[in-house]
Amino acid sequence: QVHLVESGGGSAQAGGSLRLSCAASYMYNTNCMAWFRQALGKEREAVAVIYSGGMSSYYADFVKGRFTISQDNGKNMVYLQMNSLKPEDTAMYYCAQGWGNSCRNPPEVNYWGQGTQVTVSP
Repeated sequence: QVHLVESGGGSAQAGGSLRLSCAASYMYNTNCMAWFRQALGKEREAVAVIYSGGMSSYYADFVKGRFTISQDNGKNMVYLQMNSLKPEDTAMYYCAQGWGNSCRNPPEVNYWGQGTQVTVSP
């Protein structure tokens, strides 16, 4: 069983920044680590994914150029730096772990964190 604990959520104004952190009890180079989000009344969607210990990454079109995913393998930590925030970024953000080249869709995820709320005001 892998435990994922998110932190760093909160409130920000449009144009501002927040940094989310995820502490994983286990993290291997064969894992993919991801951030998903789910707004009220909407489906959970992938925001960013990092693969193979940081060798490559994927970003959803709606965050490209604004968000950056990174990981610290020595500390089993994954981060999401969110800049130029928009009100539509308001959602619960979840850290997720899967295997290989997956982690872009919820059914591909093996473990979820409890989530951290991000609220962006106009």
